[in-house]
Amino acid sequence: MTVIAVANQKGGSGKTTTAVTLAATLAERGHQVLLIDLDPQASATAWFGADVDADHGALRRVLLADDGELEPLIQAAPAVPGVSLIGSSRQLGQADADLAGQPGGEMALRERLAPLRHRWRFILLDCPPHLGMLTLAALAAADRLLVPVEASSMALGGLGELMHTYRLVRQRLNTELELLGVFACRVHHRTLIGREVVEALQQAFPQAVFDTAIRERVSLREAWGHRQPITVYDPRGAAAEDYRRLTGEIEARLR
Repeated sequence: MTVIAVANQKGGSGKTTTAVTLAATLAERGHQVLLIDLDPQASATAWFGADVDADHGALRRVLLADDGELEPLIQAAPAVPGVSLIGSSRQLGQADADLAGQPGGEMALRERLAPLRHRWRFILLDCPPHLGMLTLAALAAADRLLVPVEASSMALGGLGELMHTYRLVRQRLNTELELLGVFACRVHHRTLIGREVVEALQQAFPQAVFDTAIRERVSLREAWGHRQPITVYDPRGAAAEDYRRLTGEIEARLR
């Protein structure tokens, strides 16, 4: 069993798209997958067609309670056999401040996940687009960190801060956390900046960058609008194939 935190503090990095699509492609390959939406924007929750306000802040309460349990929050993801979901809501936005006020608050998710780890081959954590307590909690709970990077001139600027946080978490909270990999997404291969970002990642992370880059496709935005992973909405399209190739690389690294 592997817990993977999908994180990048820059919005628009393809983080949620990756978490949702990776869950779907891993399920296609026969794995049982649990996706936990830790982003108060609840985009992953909405993507799977779940009501973002239905839980009335249940995930926040579970993380804060001494005896909180994640089990009652699990639901099947519609139209994607093999994927289960713990949804988010806007109320989760208060959890950063709440956890910061608790001794050891960054370890809350790790403790709540312990009883569930044996049930899924993969648990994916869709992190918020900033380096707050929820992201720290995800890194403290995870076995691997997966970093999608948007192919834009501004995308590389915040990557150093994320890597610094990753190293601190390894030193102080979770010595077992490893960098699964970094990859470029929303790539326009015909543009200079798209090629430059891919090349910069290859130079900065020669051992960690994936060969696969996710091409920019309108179908990914359309898939969100239809509340379906791209593997369901456009299963033979370029975006679905890109993510299937990435999933193959991820599986190979975890063997």
